[in-house]
Amino acid sequence: MQLALRPVHDSDLPVFYRQLNDPESLRMAAFTPADPADWDAFTARWQAIRSSADVHARTVLLDGDVVGNAAVYGAPGEREVTYWVDRAHWGRGVATAALRALLAEVPERPLYARAAADNTGSLRVLERCGFQVRARERGYAQARGEEIDEVVLKLEG
Repeated sequence: MQLALRPVHDSDLPVFYRQLNDPESLRMAAFTPADPADWDAFTARWQAIRSSADVHARTVLLDGDVVGNAAVYGAPGEREVTYWVDRAHWGRGVATAALRALLAEVPERPLYARAAADNTGSLRVLERCGFQVRARERGYAQARGEEIDEVVLKLEG
């Protein structure tokens, strides 16, 4: 398995869009855009992400193929990580390797992360990368149409 990160290219967006619209992936992520099928909103969001100096966004490549994305965003002292890996690659260590690579590119700490409390796969990825649970909250999960429990994690220096 050859994993690499690189800047996001325009040609990555249709792959990200397809991944975002996988029903099982949406359910697990829970906190998603209101209408993930809205291509115009999707591309506008990625344009904003790619043009922001406050966002460090990367495409995740596995053996040369686009399999997801990872990013750090937010205000200093409150910056968060986010990642998305194609469901076909879940459970194979891809998300963990991608997050570790991202953390090596972005050495600032602390960093935060959030995950649905029932998203055990994502919570394992975060904990393997050194994040520790700091709080539990409730939030509205667009993909589920209801409030759910959310875990807030923190990575110290």
